[in-house]
Amino acid sequence: MLDVCLLGTGGMMPLPRRWLTSLMTRYNGSNLMIDCGEGTQIAVKEKGWTFKPIDVICFTHYHADHISGLPGLLLTMGNAERTEPLTMIGPKGLERVVGALRTIAPELPFEIRFRELSAPEEDIEINGYQIHAFRVNHNVTCYGYSISIPRNGKFLVEYAKAQGIPQRFWNRLQHGQTVTEEGNTYTPDMVLGPPRKGIKITYCTDTRPTESMVKAAAESDLFICEGMYAEEEKLAKARQYKHMTFYEAAQVAQKAAVKELWLTHFSPSLVHAETYLPKVRQIFEASSLGFDGRTRELDFKEE
Repeated sequence: MLDVCLLGTGGMMPLPRRWLTSLMTRYNGSNLMIDCGEGTQIAVKEKGWTFKPIDVICFTHYHADHISGLPGLLLTMGNAERTEPLTMIGPKGLERVVGALRTIAPELPFEIRFRELSAPEEDIEINGYQIHAFRVNHNVTCYGYSISIPRNGKFLVEYAKAQGIPQRFWNRLQHGQTVTEEGNTYTPDMVLGPPRKGIKITYCTDTRPTESMVKAAAESDLFICEGMYAEEEKLAKARQYKHMTFYEAAQVAQKAAVKELWLTHFSPSLVHAETYLPKVRQIFEASSLGFDGRTRELDFKEE
């Protein structure tokens, strides 16, 4: 099971009842965060989640509303007695940007490991997460992220019996472990069927619509996408500043055949966003507004 929490939904500046856009996931005891703007710590505390298990922080880009909350978060993680390494992933320049921010958080009891992105698409596996980073189209280098949890094929008892594999090894093989005993090696592929459908979410903010988004988000269980502007007359402004409207996000969701769309990263000037939803749902029915603290538990589909 993958827990997903949209910690904040604002763009540019935090507002009362609207923290800056940030996402956190929990899977198998490991937390992953995407973006960390001003006030993200408060959003985590309001949700009741904890800081110590955060093992990975991904950054879409380095505008302040997506990273300025990092120094305080790092200090809080240190005060929580974290000692395990923390992995950070983001566009080229990540180590330099974090180094500058750490002027006010210089001493930490854990190592920071950097993974800087430079290619149009990159894949990273860490702590059970399969992370697919894809470049999008903002006025600075910016990436979106798909987070997938793979699922092994079914354990096939008849395969194990036919190959004479001792029953005491079945559980380990079923959980993906290779077993060697008395010169015999047994591998998971000997007893497992084809991989089953896992869980996939895609998160994307600060961009114009791109084919890379459609491709990366394809068949996601949950697509969290920026809708900076809801007013149709602000399309020219979205194009100028390289953001998206509600309707463009819905078009991407429709093309990508996702199961559900949450809109996020709202302009500070946006009020009564719900009044625009009927027209958005004419494009993609399973569209809804993100809100601070919105949470979803995603589980593997029963077969």
